[in-house]
Amino acid sequence: MDLLALEEIRQVKYRYLRCVDLKLWDDLAEVFTPDATVDYGTMVYGRPLKLAGRDEIVGFLRDKLGPDMITVHSAGQPEISIDGDQASGTWSFEDTVIATAHRVVIKGAAFYQDRYRRGEDGRWRIAHSGYVRTYEATMSLDDLPSFRFTATLGAEVADAVPTDADAAVR
Repeated sequence: MDLLALEEIRQVKYRYLRCVDLKLWDDLAEVFTPDATVDYGTMVYGRPLKLAGRDEIVGFLRDKLGPDMITVHSAGQPEISIDGDQASGTWSFEDTVIATAHRVVIKGAAFYQDRYRRGEDGRWRIAHSGYVRTYEATMSLDDLPSFRFTATLGAEVADAVPTDADAAVR
């Protein structure tokens, strides 16, 4: 068993999740092969999302997960198989998306099915990532009158996105 490769694959998946949540788009591009594909099984757009090519994937995420989209992704329980310079992995994951402009929270879970490839530079990258939801649920922030941001990425608390409840307090 190639334990070093196993750890490198884990780290590339964790880096993917961190870069999405912190909106580190240039760093995110480095986790994908140039010809990578994704098949995100979310129904938030009315159909699953299928994207091809690193530039299309990163461009989509950059455009759709801008500053008014707060995301938290957590993955674990990896089952990874390595065959030379190719590998596959299954990951359990949960995510939360808070779409402040749309005043909605999306929560979900799924199992990622990934393929990885080691490049000529020796680095492992994601060649394909996809999932089918085990569940996806939405709730309106308007239905949660006590919901309030006390901190957000890249903003002081005073600059945090206010809710209707915050406006009522002021």
